[in-house]
Amino acid sequence: MTDQQPSKEDETDLTGQGQPLIEHLIELRSRILKSLLAVLIVFLPLFYYANTIYGFVSEPLRAFLPEGSTMIATEVASPFLTPFKLALVLAIFLSIPVILHQCWAFVAPGLYSNEKKIALPLLISSILLFYAGMAFAYYVVFPLVFGFFTSIAPAGVTIMTDINRYLDFVLKLFFAFGLAFEIPIATLLLLWTGATSVTALKNKRPYVIVGCFVLGMLLTPPDVISQILLAIPMWLLFELGIFFGRFIDGSRNADDAT
Repeated sequence: MTDQQPSKEDETDLTGQGQPLIEHLIELRSRILKSLLAVLIVFLPLFYYANTIYGFVSEPLRAFLPEGSTMIATEVASPFLTPFKLALVLAIFLSIPVILHQCWAFVAPGLYSNEKKIALPLLISSILLFYAGMAFAYYVVFPLVFGFFTSIAPAGVTIMTDINRYLDFVLKLFFAFGLAFEIPIATLLLLWTGATSVTALKNKRPYVIVGCFVLGMLLTPPDVISQILLAIPMWLLFELGIFFGRFIDGSRNADDAT
């Protein structure tokens, strides 16, 4: 009994079955490399002005420091590594449009035309909302939080914040508020996919409000002010998602009726 060798037709079938996966992996690698290249291109000029950028980011705290107080660096490499980390994270944030575009280009061929019509506006809106959350944190939350902290310092205590600890604090708030401002997008996606309805979301409003305060507690540093300043916008953004979700819910019901 002799072993049967695969015929050329069988080899062709196997090759035809395996080729799409290989092509997808090659395309995925290409998209990732383009995203990394975009981050690198944005990072290089930001790193040149890293100290100036750090001065801008630290201005909300320095504006409330008592006269004669300054920020300090408690580690040897902090004067270099802290602005470097800020420039790198900022490069990632600024490259989000390119990164999401690469993700969109990778998944778009598998979407239907009606899915593309709604997915692209949601993609653009998510980028704008993330930046809006960061701007809200910088211009609204930071002055209130730092003004409160510096005003309640005990007598005889000089406020001199470490530059690395401050950066970790503000980056956490930037990410938390940027992520929180994505709530309308998440709400619209749930309604679009049919996972829930506007009526169901309205009925769950009390639980959502409690969840907003819980997430505000988990995503922000342990102070009441930043928790409230994150929880209230999250709740309002949830209500905004419900408002616009009526159009999606209504159009889906119209399609089902036809």
